[in-house]
Amino acid sequence: MAEHHQQTRDIMGHHNQPHHQQAQPRSHQVVKAATAATAGGSLLVLSGLTLAGTVVCLTIATPLFVIFSPVLVPAVITLSLLFTGFLASGGFGVAAITVLSWIYRYVTGRHPPGADSLDQARHKLAMKAREMKDKAEQFGQQHVGGQQTSS
Repeated sequence: MAEHHQQTRDIMGHHNQPHHQQAQPRSHQVVKAATAATAGGSLLVLSGLTLAGTVVCLTIATPLFVIFSPVLVPAVITLSLLFTGFLASGGFGVAAITVLSWIYRYVTGRHPPGADSLDQARHKLAMKAREMKDKAEQFGQQHVGGQQTSS
């Protein structure tokens, strides 16, 4: 039985050694290095070609930008304002829908996130308002009472 278990381990590649990565053959390491160097070199050449193409296009386009700038500058400003307006409008719309959804859940009693904080703040505000009302009444009574005794 022990021999069968050992044979099964040998066949499946499990040995009594710890599960460390075994040393790869030298040819495998060379292939990995060659692949990495080829990929890196290709990407480096591609980035150089992109830079060269960008410089050439910019050299060709600069005179056109100068000639058409009275038309292009206002057009770019208009398009950027239009894009910003639509983006802001969409953002405000999403914010409004979120707030209305939260208020609906709060009013219907579904307890949305932050409802406890709102209730605590409302309670504190009501207490402060009551205190201020009481102080105002006391001040009014003292002020009215002071005038009546002096008259």
